[in-house]
Amino acid sequence: MRIRPVALVVAGVLVLAGCGGSGAEDAPNVPPLVSVSKTPTETPSETPSPTPSGPPTSKVADTLCVRMDQTLVQKTLAVPVVQIQPKGVPAEFGLPTYDVCQLGLSTSPSGPVLRVGISVLPATPATLAAARKAYDATKAEPAKPVTLGQGGFGTSRFVVFLLDGKLLKISGPPATVAKYVVLGQEVLQQAPGLPEAAPLITRQECERGSSKADKVLGAPAMIRRDSETDAGDLVCGWITATGVLYTSVRRVADAEKVIAPARKAATSESIPLGDEGYVDTASGRGIIRVGTDKIIDLVPLPPGRADKADMIAFTLAMSPLYTR
Repeated sequence: MRIRPVALVVAGVLVLAGCGGSGAEDAPNVPPLVSVSKTPTETPSETPSPTPSGPPTSKVADTLCVRMDQTLVQKTLAVPVVQIQPKGVPAEFGLPTYDVCQLGLSTSPSGPVLRVGISVLPATPATLAAARKAYDATKAEPAKPVTLGQGGFGTSRFVVFLLDGKLLKISGPPATVAKYVVLGQEVLQQAPGLPEAAPLITRQECERGSSKADKVLGAPAMIRRDSETDAGDLVCGWITATGVLYTSVRRVADAEKVIAPARKAATSESIPLGDEGYVDTASGRGIIRVGTDKIIDLVPLPPGRADKADMIAFTLAMSPLYTR
């Protein structure tokens, strides 16, 4: 069996801002690579729907992380333990956006993890080539071609490859390209028959921003990825064939220091939200500080395409979820 693309979406132009997510190696983090089971925090459906009530389920979803040979992962990366993390993690938002599962590689809750992602939109060889070109433009560690699936590339921290109309990504702690190829080969073995992720995974709280998100993106979302972080902060995401819009929260040691570059930027426009907030008129990105340890990010992709007025309206609609 093959990993089947979602029938109602088409492949958009893919830009990879660094194969760890929206930076060289990191990104907002989320739902597993599966059709997501109904839980108190995530509700896959054909239309946005409220989060169901009731006790949480103890069933572990069928993901690539569950299927992978844990002994192989442990030996390949030379880590002390490999632990399945049954709780879904937020989607890795970007162009492309990935549904993600992860394996803990340490006994520490804050230790390294191995992340396995599958693109939420269909991909082609041209999509893969665009991903490689975008990564090379970051001037990070040079990538090398890898022989996986229908082709791919990788570094000492990740591999990305094409398989049956989707991009797959395995990323984690520093190792070697060869070791990540070994992990990629294991993913290839485990991928057949993997349940298909639902196109719409929604949280009712996020619906307050959907009509405004449509305007920012220029079309209604084909894919939704709503969830929450380990700290319980809401994550909302809208995805079309050509754009992404998401909101997330960072818990930081010094929020005033983190927001200082936005405060000083010539392209920042102040908005009266939280303790201080700004919309960048160049990228469209919104940022809000709440107290000394909380930063809210509201990010449209690709940067610079969102209308400033539409982005401010979206930010105003979403801010009560994070600033109350």
